Amino acid sequence: MHISSISTVTLPVADQQRALDFHAGVLGLEVRSDNPSPMGRWLSVAPKGAETALLLASWFPDMAPVGGLVAASPDLDALAERLREHGTQVQGPTNEAWGRQLLFNDPDGNGFVVTQA
Repeated sequence: MHISSISTVTLPVADQQRALDFHAGVLGLEVRSDNPSPMGRWLSVAPKGAETALLLASWFPDMAPVGGLVAASPDLDALAERLREHGTQVQGPTNEAWGRQLLFNDPDGNGFVVTQA
């Protein structure tokens, strides 16, 4: 037996609405779910057509930021410009041995590496 896919990765956030505004409004992810649950608001977002969603969870007060996620974008320059327009500090895009990438943190300190798709 083995794990065949990952459906959800939890991102700890302090304010779910602020996180939704950033992840959907700035990064362009689509809302997959926004429902009440026994733990709190079950709010998830994902790139259109993606198998894995990000759960924007605020009910873990002692949870540290996830550390880092790696994502892909077809246009790093446009993404970097959009992030900067919304006040996000961005490193790059830079050319690395494996290709182009940019680095940034979401408003809760979760780190993102985005590579050129």
